Amino acid sequence: MHNLSDFVHHHFDKSTGELSEIEKRVLAKAHERKIISTNVNAALQAKASVGERLADSIARVGGSWGFITGFLAFLVVWCVANTIVLATGAFDPYPFIFLNLVLSMLAAIQAPIIMMSQNRQAERDRFEAAKDYEVNLKAELEVLSLHQKIDMQVLTEIAAMREELGRLSQRLTN
Repeated sequence: MHNLSDFVHHHFDKSTGELSEIEKRVLAKAHERKIISTNVNAALQAKASVGERLADSIARVGGSWGFITGFLAFLVVWCVANTIVLATGAFDPYPFIFLNLVLSMLAAIQAPIIMMSQNRQAERDRFEAAKDYEVNLKAELEVLSLHQKIDMQVLTEIAAMREELGRLSQRLTN
């Protein structure tokens, strides 16, 4: 990368001023021979707020088979207790209006929390895609740089072989 603007124009097919911030950052890292990849989970976890981590935890629990099984068991116990066990003094007799209220409130609270977690997952996916792009771009630059070095080495060796061949042919003609 002797002449940066020639390198940029040759490999990016645009001038240095037209490069995006990501391309400039990748180019600088490649030029400095520094690693560009990062641990996406650690980077996102470090900047997550308490509410975001709580939303992720609730979504993780609320979307699990353990939660579904446990909640199904709770519903069965509720229904059995209010129809058979407490037949005369049930606190929520059939058609379980209080249970419907509890379920509605749970759904009203759980749905936005799960949506927050899904939004964070979408943000994570975008961040990961951007990081993948940076790593791929740097890998391409490194491969192109290696190709250029190998091509220069081959050309140097070919030139040396031609000189040697010229000397040998002169010796044979003398």
